[in-house]
Amino acid sequence: MRDESFSFLQELVAAPSPSGYEQPAQRVFRCYIAPFAEVTQDVMGNVFGRIRGEGEGLPRVMLVGHSDEIGFQVRYLDDKGFIYFGAIGGVDAHLTPGQRVHIHGRNGSVTGVIGKKPIHLMEPKDRETVVKLESQYIDIGAADRKEAEELVRVGDPITFAASLDRLRGDRVTSRGFDDKAGSFVVAEVLRRIAAADVKPCVDLYGVSSVQEEVGLRGGTTSSYSVNPDIGICVEVDFATDQPDVERKHNGDVALGKGPILPRGANINPALFDLLADTAAAGNIPVQFTGIPRATGTDANVMQISRGGVATALVKIPLRYMHTPVEVLSLADLESAVELIVAALYRISDKNAFIPD
Repeated sequence: MRDESFSFLQELVAAPSPSGYEQPAQRVFRCYIAPFAEVTQDVMGNVFGRIRGEGEGLPRVMLVGHSDEIGFQVRYLDDKGFIYFGAIGGVDAHLTPGQRVHIHGRNGSVTGVIGKKPIHLMEPKDRETVVKLESQYIDIGAADRKEAEELVRVGDPITFAASLDRLRGDRVTSRGFDDKAGSFVVAEVLRRIAAADVKPCVDLYGVSSVQEEVGLRGGTTSSYSVNPDIGICVEVDFATDQPDVERKHNGDVALGKGPILPRGANINPALFDLLADTAAAGNIPVQFTGIPRATGTDANVMQISRGGVATALVKIPLRYMHTPVEVLSLADLESAVELIVAALYRISDKNAFIPD
């Protein structure tokens, strides 16, 4: 991965963006694509980068990855300055005690820790019980509520205090790869298309959407606004090459073996074939899974926007989803970019995706 792209990925995942509070990450996305795309933003906070094709009546193609991440929100400050919180998106209460967090207030970020009773003081039966999120609390070191309120307000968003770090090889770990990995791929596709001498025969919209983790909200509104003929959602999916994940239910998916192309009711068969054939022709590694239901991604709402859209998913294998230590392969990100760029040059007729 080129140095500038890796720096963009670092900056994107470092920017706090719990659902409803995405603008720090969206500013990073906007700034990155501004030199090579027409940039707009809507009232929801979705960011659109457009690259116009050459000609009239071209197929309108929308790429989308959501910028929001799971997190927390301040709900209550007690008299001693401890902060109680609620979850934004799907957060596992098993993993939160003992974590460092950042509370993003109007005057900057405040560091805190999610407190945990010492094991020495716990009854044996309590050691096997998960403390509910509403009973967990954050300690910022404040002496009392007054001091805490000078730094933190009810409603402030909270993120895990984790940044991007390299592991062995091309593996990296961070919070928020779900789905800033998708927004990253969308931005890189826009950059590659803008730099090409010959443009594909499409009007291309690259979207970094918001509020996916709380109901696919930004995907719904951005799909309506763009009104695409063809849509490709870039998401993450469960890698099954870790010891505790069942392959029979989730498929055989490994890091470093390329992006995932799912099949199922949410996926237009002709668009799936185009992506799979593109990968084969370009010797781009891909993996395949089946999703026999609605996918729970922005592709789901895109498909049924207005009169319907030919949709597909390109998914990045990810370990430890919705934790502060998500892990992916940089090569899979680059392969996803390569696949989508190549596929765009094979699209010329929107009617080619109407089932026979």
